[in-house]
Amino acid sequence: MRRWLVRVAGAAIVASVLPVLLLRWIPPLATPFMLGRWLDGVIGRAPAVDIHYDWVPWTRIAPAAPLAVVAAEDQRFPTHYGFDVGAIRKALEERRAQPRGASTITQQTARNLFLWSGRSWPRKALEAYLTLLLEACWSKRRILEVYLNVAEFGDGVYGIEAASRRFFGHGAAQLTRREAALLAAVLPDPKDRRVAPPSPFVATQAQRIEAQMARLGPSYLASL
Repeated sequence: MRRWLVRVAGAAIVASVLPVLLLRWIPPLATPFMLGRWLDGVIGRAPAVDIHYDWVPWTRIAPAAPLAVVAAEDQRFPTHYGFDVGAIRKALEERRAQPRGASTITQQTARNLFLWSGRSWPRKALEAYLTLLLEACWSKRRILEVYLNVAEFGDGVYGIEAASRRFFGHGAAQLTRREAALLAAVLPDPKDRRVAPPSPFVATQAQRIEAQMARLGPSYLASL
C-alpha cells in the first residue's frame, strides 16, 4: 500500500509538472474557462458566443498593458512569491470575501490555465500548489505574459490582443495608457463590466488605475 501511494503521488507530481514546464515556452491552445464558456453555449446553458483568443508574445504588447493590470490587480507582483500575505491577512481581518483583493496574478494564471470555475477547498488547494509551481518554474515576465493572454476581458473575449482588437480596433502593441486602464478595470467582472462604451463606474476605475500607473512609474516592471 505504501509503495502504491508513493507511485500515485509521483505520477501526480509528474502529471502536474510536465504541462507547467511545457507552457513555459509553448502558448496554450485554450484554457478550461474558454472550453467551459464554449460548452455552455453548445448545451444552451448560456447564449452561444464565438471565442476570441489570439496569442501575442510579450514584445507585441504595449508596456502600458502589463503595468495597468499590475496596478489594478497585484502591485506586489514583482516581489512576492505567489501569495500576497498582506492582502490575505487584511481580507481575514475584515471577515469578508475579497477574492480579487487577495488573489495574486500568479494565482489567477494558475486558475485560468488549469482549473475550473467555482469555489471549494480541493480547488483552492490545487490552486495553491500550482501557484508555487508556476513561481518555481517560470519567470515573472512569463507569468504576466500568459496572464495577459488568457485573462477574460469580455464574454467570449480572452487575452489582451483579442480584447484590443474587439474594443479598440487595433492590436495590443498600440494600446494607450487609457485603453490599457479600461481593460484592467473590467478584469474583476468581465461579464458584467464593459470596456466600450465604459460605464461610469468602469471609467472611474480606469482613472484610478491610471493614477496608480503614474505612481508606480514606467520602469516598475523593467526588472521582469
